[in-house]
Amino acid sequence: MKPTARYILTTFACSTFFSMGVAWSQTSNPADKLPGNAGKADTAKAQTSSLNAPQTIINAQIAKAQERMRADLKTYSRDDLRQIETLYQVANKKWKTEEGKASLKKLIAQYDKANRTGCALLYLGQMTRGEEQIGYLKQAIEKFSDCYYGDGVQVGANARMILSSIYFRRGDREQAVQLLQEVKTNYPNAITHRGQSLVAIVDQELTRRQSPPQK
Repeated sequence: MKPTARYILTTFACSTFFSMGVAWSQTSNPADKLPGNAGKADTAKAQTSSLNAPQTIINAQIAKAQERMRADLKTYSRDDLRQIETLYQVANKKWKTEEGKASLKKLIAQYDKANRTGCALLYLGQMTRGEEQIGYLKQAIEKFSDCYYGDGVQVGANARMILSSIYFRRGDREQAVQLLQEVKTNYPNAITHRGQSLVAIVDQELTRRQSPPQK
């Protein structure tokens, strides 16, 4: 395989997700360093560590991602793949800008069978809000669930996670729980960009949702 094609097939992309419990909010908190808060910080770190997927699972997911990317060579030329990646990287470098959104929309319109199209829809499902956001996430779920980021993150599983968090915020618990159950059933080895198990996160989230509120 030529270097250019190898670059296209193995380029990684990162993504930011909505906060959903400890696993969805991993930023450092200065308050952790205050006296009396060290124990809480250690507990949070332990909880986060327990969510990490085994390296064998991560490697297997990366292998599936590479297989899905190679499948694009049956549909698109190498010039097409370079153009797809160029359009995608505009948004990757100009996150949430109108230029970035326009580039992703162009990618989706012109290359409706590409692996990156699923990633593009998931990106738009995080850049937008309201019904537009839900529309992109549903499209990603319905038509591009088999797409992957280069680090093994699967579009279908993560789109369901994001959409479920929206439904929880809207008070639609039934649809939210249904999406989480779909993750557990259909994507048992799905991971996040941080290498965490989505099923472990789902179990944690369902437990949190079922627990009575603290007084």
